[in-house]
Amino acid sequence: MGVFKFSPEDFVFTCLGLALLLMDLVLDMVAVWSFYREEDYASLCILLLLLVGSSVLVQAFSWLWFSYEDEDEDQRQTKVEKCLSPSMLKFLHVLQLGMYFRHAGVVELSLCRCLSDIRDPESVAVYLNHDLSMLRLIETFSESAPQLVLMLTIMLQSGELGPVTVLKACGSASAIAFSVTMYHRSLRSFLPDKEKQRMMSSAVYFLWNLLLISSRLAALALFASVLPCFVFAHVFCSWTVLFFFVWWSETDFMDSPCGEWLYRATVGLIWYFDWFNVAEGRTRHRTLLYHGYMLVDISLLCSLWCWKMSPDPPYLEIPPVYAVITAVSVVVVYILGLLIKMLYYRCYHPNLAKEELKGDTTVGQGPTMLKMFSGDEPDFSISSAANEVPEEMHRQSISLNEDLDTDVADRSGPGAPAPDIKRCNKRMRKLAENFYS
Repeated sequence: MGVFKFSPEDFVFTCLGLALLLMDLVLDMVAVWSFYREEDYASLCILLLLLVGSSVLVQAFSWLWFSYEDEDEDQRQTKVEKCLSPSMLKFLHVLQLGMYFRHAGVVELSLCRCLSDIRDPESVAVYLNHDLSMLRLIETFSESAPQLVLMLTIMLQSGELGPVTVLKACGSASAIAFSVTMYHRSLRSFLPDKEKQRMMSSAVYFLWNLLLISSRLAALALFASVLPCFVFAHVFCSWTVLFFFVWWSETDFMDSPCGEWLYRATVGLIWYFDWFNVAEGRTRHRTLLYHGYMLVDISLLCSLWCWKMSPDPPYLEIPPVYAVITAVSVVVVYILGLLIKMLYYRCYHPNLAKEELKGDTTVGQGPTMLKMFSGDEPDFSISSAANEVPEEMHRQSISLNEDLDTDVADRSGPGAPAPDIKRCNKRMRKLAENFYS
């Protein structure tokens, strides 16, 4: 099994994520107060629905993942985890504080690694950070993306499209694309060291996600600005179709049937805004089908906006030519994002088999056990029957084990315990398998 490492950059991004989470909470409260002061109760109700619904969804996933783990306090790896009983931990999630609890655990391990000589905190920190990246992704598409559509719709209806307003919208879209890129960075930890992706791959990944997400959000905002009542029907109908395809993909992500159905419903919501790999094997045909559907849907939304704006402009006095240019630009941006995505998969995306990824938790004897403690793969496979192993290979196995024991003894002194088995987040490993294989 490959050794996971929690780099200083990961620690910085974790602290930055916690700061952004707190800042986002403050900004949400400011937005709620602003709508209340302006007596815009319709927008206030929609915003509160998004905030509460997203928080409940994220806390539900967080609690389910905690419940899947061993609830024995001796198995917990951080002081933050050990200070709470399972019932208190559940109550903490009821209070919508589970995300802060997870952030505190990762920050604790990272600080302990910096301030003291801890034997091996890296795998635990990476394990916890993997769950955090997935939870942030869910929060991004259940709260941030719909909230940005709401804000853009209000701007279009009020006619406030100044440079500052446009920059705010671009900044919000960039923050959404950045969250997706951080999820991509989390998946990169499963790559072997020789296959590590460089920062350029993350930059290209960020760029095509920014273009695709921006185009999708802009099309939804244009449609909602002229047909606000129909946007809810569009969301429900599209989500139903996408949920059916998630169910058809036969996902296997959660450890309980109810949790799996919740995951499938959430993936349908994510697919409403952006593509997300959930099935094993090559998904080229599914990806083409999805982007074809999105391209047709975006074109239809923009066409309806042009149709409503041309004969009787309800809000903005936009000439028909400018309306057509705007609609075509949104579609062109999506096509440009698809081209950059093709460039990423052609030049920067490594295609690996499942066995090549870090986090193989197979337990065995001899070289299979070596596989868990070293970064190298064995050059031969182990038969289930002992008498089927060639004698020469058996002697090599014994020799390798003796060398490993001697090396550990030399480093740790007499009576040193055996190396700890690295914790592997099997949920994120499944997603890494879907993305890289």
